Amino acid sequence: MARTRSAMALLLVDVINDLDFPGSEALVRAAERMAVRLARLVARARKSGVPVIYVNDNFGRWQSDWRSVVERCLAPEAPGHRVVARLHPTDQDYFVLKPKHSGFFSTPLDILLRYLGVDTVILAGMAADICILSTANDAYMRDYRMIVPRDGVAANTRAKTEFALTEIRDVLKGSTPACANIRFAAARRRRARGAKPRAAGRVVG
Repeated sequence: MARTRSAMALLLVDVINDLDFPGSEALVRAAERMAVRLARLVARARKSGVPVIYVNDNFGRWQSDWRSVVERCLAPEAPGHRVVARLHPTDQDYFVLKPKHSGFFSTPLDILLRYLGVDTVILAGMAADICILSTANDAYMRDYRMIVPRDGVAANTRAKTEFALTEIRDVLKGSTPACANIRFAAARRRRARGAKPRAAGRVVG
């Protein structure tokens, strides 16, 4: 597949997650509500040719690959399996494993975005007040324009989600529209002449 370019990319932060930890019930409920709306946004992004990049925790397992992470999180006993079932990656998507909260910290995410010609990132996923906000801070410092769909993120409480969204608007100059109001038409990918081929669905880094 030839390299394609896009002014915009959709980053899905930690949506491949078993959510198997004490006290996760509230986050599971919020994430399941989020996943319904976010799945529609992801489908529209793929249809418009906008890159979908999964930026995901490696769960401390440096030998994991994205397929094994997805498989484990889809297990029926995993509290987050319904979220993963709606939002699992395809072979055309990108998958970046991250070691800490921010998707940019010690990952090739910035290199990938610049390779694709991206200047605007849509950040969605969880948790809004931790990994979304940390990634948003780093995106702002790297001069990316930022969109965070207010109904495409989740946290343990609504108050934590609202805190994160307020910080993104007031401090990081991002916008927080609803998923349904995000438009991809202006960001459709353009084929780059003489581009090198890339492998679809591979882990970056």
